[in-house]
Amino acid sequence: MKHLGTKVLETPRLILRPFAADDAHAMYQNWASDPEVTKYLTWPTHESETVTRSILEDWTGHYGEEAYYNWAIVPKDNGNKPVGNIAVVALDNRVEKATVGYCLGRTWWHRGITTEALKAVIGFLLTEVGLRRVDAYHDPRNPHSGAVMKNCGMQYEATLRASDRNNQGICDACWYAILKETD
Repeated sequence: MKHLGTKVLETPRLILRPFAADDAHAMYQNWASDPEVTKYLTWPTHESETVTRSILEDWTGHYGEEAYYNWAIVPKDNGNKPVGNIAVVALDNRVEKATVGYCLGRTWWHRGITTEALKAVIGFLLTEVGLRRVDAYHDPRNPHSGAVMKNCGMQYEATLRASDRNNQGICDACWYAILKETD
C-alpha cells in the first residue's frame, strides 16, 4: 500500500480534482446549500457561502497529506465548476481499507455521474494506492445511493440497525464493499 494523496483522476466525462478556494461559490450553489441534497448526509446544509468557504479552507489545508483523499467532481462540459464531491471519509491502514462518501448537486442526479466518479475512485484506491477493500454505506431511505454502489460492482454486506446519524436523525446503514482482486 502506498498513499498518493488526491491525484487528479479523469474519466470520459469527468475530472476529479482537488478543491480550490475559488470553488466556494459553485459548491454552495450546486449542492451544499440544498437541503434535498444534504437530506441523508452527516453534515448540515450550509446556511451561507461563508460556511462553505470555511469548509474549503479546511479541506485544502490537508492536500499536502499523502493519506488525504477528497475530490471535486467536475464535468468536463461545466467550465471547471464542481457539481459534487467524493472523498475517503475513513481510512484504516491496519486492514488496508477506505470508506468512501459522496454527494452530487440535484441538477446532475440520474445521469450516471456519481457512478462514473465512484468507479474511478475505487480503481485508483485499489490499483494505485493498493488498498484491499473499499466500502461505503447509505441510509436505506436513500436507495439511489445504494444503486450507485451496486453499479460500481460493490456487494451488499449488511444493514446495521440504528448505527448512524444523519440529517434525518438516528438511522440504519446499508453497507457495501468491493475487494481487490487477488490471485
